[in-house]
Parts: sequence; structure tokens; C-alpha cells
Amino acid sequence: MSELNDLYQEVILDHNRRPRNFSTVPDANRSAEGYNPLCGDRITVTLRMNGDRIEEIGFQGAGCAISTASASLMTEAVKGKREAEIDEIFRDFHLLATGDGGRHGSQIERLGSLAVFGGISQYPVRVKCATLAWHTLKAALENRPEPVSTE
Repeated sequence: MSELNDLYQEVILDHNRRPRNFSTVPDANRSAEGYNPLCGDRITVTLRMNGDRIEEIGFQGAGCAISTASASLMTEAVKGKREAEIDEIFRDFHLLATGDGGRHGSQIERLGSLAVFGGISQYPVRVKCATLAWHTLKAALENRPEPVSTE
């Protein structure tokens, strides 16, 4: 189990050091801002939607390693997906991160690389870091103008 935890840690550190999709999407037609006052994390998610599918996604901001890695992995997981699929991924990720979903194999399998956040529920303050990008994505999809806060 220690080797698996080490691997998970390495994935998080890699996405923090070299975040994927760390950019502003040109000609984005949706965006939202998020803030975690506990940690100081700030994020902006920009999307280009084609119907109900995310054609392009990017994020900008500054945050802790968990927040940045979660945003990076999130962008990879949702690019090209339809809103209904994203809702399912969001739900599964939130259940995993908060510990409310137990350790259901099918849930973890569906999340793929996002499963690296499976142990985050043991650190309640870090749950907000891991879920900030997700709540910000949700606000962008819903075209909510007010910034999202984890408080």
C-alpha cells in the first residue's frame, strides 16, 4: 500500500510542477472564478463549449499543490465530455474526496487518474483545496457570474 501512496503522491507533485491546460482559453464562452480563503487558492476556469460539450478548457491562478494538481487533472478528465458526463464525474470525485462514497471499486475505476485524491478525505482542510477547481468548473458551466468560495 505504501508504494501506491508514493505513486499517488508523485502524480500530484507532477501535476503541481507541470500543470496541464494551465492557460486561458482563447474565445472562451464561459468562465468562473474561485477562491479558497483558508489556503489562499485562487483559480479562474475558462471554457469553450460546443453545445453541451467542453471543446477546450484551461485554468489560471495560484494555489497549493493539491489545488493545482486537482485543477490540472480535472481539465484532462473533462475535456471533450458532455455536461451530463461531467456531472457524474463531479459527483464521483466529490464523494471520493469527502469520503462520503466509501471505496467503491467502480467509482474509483470511473475516475481513473483522479483516484489519486482518494486519501484526501482524511485531511478535511485539504478537501476544499481539492474541490475548488471542480466547484469553479460547475459555476462556469452554469454561467454563474459571482465568484465561487469554498466557505
